[in-house]
Amino acid sequence: MQPGAALADAEDPPLFAAILTPHRSMGWPGFLAVMGAVAAVNLVGAVVFTAIGAWPVLPFLGLDVLIIFLAFRANYRHARAFEEVIVTPTELRIRKVTWHGHAREWRFNPAWTRLTQQRDEEDGQVLGLTLDEGRRRLDIATFLPPVEREGFGKALSAALAEAKRGPDRTRFD
Repeated sequence: MQPGAALADAEDPPLFAAILTPHRSMGWPGFLAVMGAVAAVNLVGAVVFTAIGAWPVLPFLGLDVLIIFLAFRANYRHARAFEEVIVTPTELRIRKVTWHGHAREWRFNPAWTRLTQQRDEEDGQVLGLTLDEGRRRLDIATFLPPVEREGFGKALSAALAEAKRGPDRTRFD
C-alpha cells in the first residue's frame, strides 16, 4: 500500500455536488443604467424646481437617489449567500453561508436521510425541500425559485438513491 492511498480512501468521491446561489436578475450594466436613469430624472426635476424658485426640494431629490442606491447595495450584498450540497456514498454534507460570511455545516448519513418536497396544491410547484434524518430536519434550497427547486430536488433524490444503493450493488436499468 502506498503512503497516499490511505488519504485517498478516506475521502469518498462525490456522487453529487452543487453550489446554490440566490438569483439576481440585474447585473452591473443594468444597475448602472437604472441609476443613470434615476439620476437623470432627478436632475431634470432639480432644474425645474430651481427654475420656479422651489430650491428646498433639491435635498429630497438627492435623498431619493441615495435611498435607491442603498437598496441596490443591500440587494447585491445579500446575493453573496450560498448553500453547498455534497453527496458521497457515506455522507451528505450541507454548508450554508450567509451574506455576512457566517457558515454552518450539517452532515447526514445518506442511508437514513430522505428528501421531502412540499408542493402547492393548486399548481403542483415545489414550495420547499426538507432533508429528514429522524430527529433532524433541514430546509434546503430556500432561495431557489420553484422551477429550479424542483430540478434540484430530482437531482439530489437521484444522488441519495445512488448513495443508498452502495458501491457494490449493480444497477439494472
